[in-house]
Amino acid sequence: MDWLIGYGVKEMISTGTCGVLVPIAENRFLVPVKALRDEGTSYHYVAPSRYIDIDPKMLRLIEKTLLAQGLAYQEVITWSTDGFYRETKEKVAYRQEEGCSVVEMECSALAAVAQLRGILWGQLLFTADTLADVEVYDQRNWGADSFSFALHLCLEVLNTLEKDGKATDF
Repeated sequence: MDWLIGYGVKEMISTGTCGVLVPIAENRFLVPVKALRDEGTSYHYVAPSRYIDIDPKMLRLIEKTLLAQGLAYQEVITWSTDGFYRETKEKVAYRQEEGCSVVEMECSALAAVAQLRGILWGQLLFTADTLADVEVYDQRNWGADSFSFALHLCLEVLNTLEKDGKATDF
């Protein structure tokens, strides 16, 4: 991301899978509004805090695009962790109590880079495996049916940005 920014990129969107911590069907689109910082990278970019907020301008742009496509979506708080083999029963329960609906590995770090560098960034997640019942882990199909469409949606977000002007217009 730093490399792209160094070459002049000013707007970015990311997409990817997430595990669900609460019952949400597979292949559903989610828009993270903030991320719980349980990884190391973000702390190299912005001051320590429990959460990092996602740029509200990009949230509006992503949601506008999803609505224009007639798609249902849900705003979520995500748990960003680089310790994916440490998603223990106790940690999952604690994150659920903190309001986290999903878990993934990059959102907080990417948000921190964007915040420090002053670029517009947001993320579109889609559901894959589920940890909602840690006693019965279900990898499902890893969100395989959504990969291509998620990329299409990201292009639509950027096209909307180009067509409608800067995200400050939203």
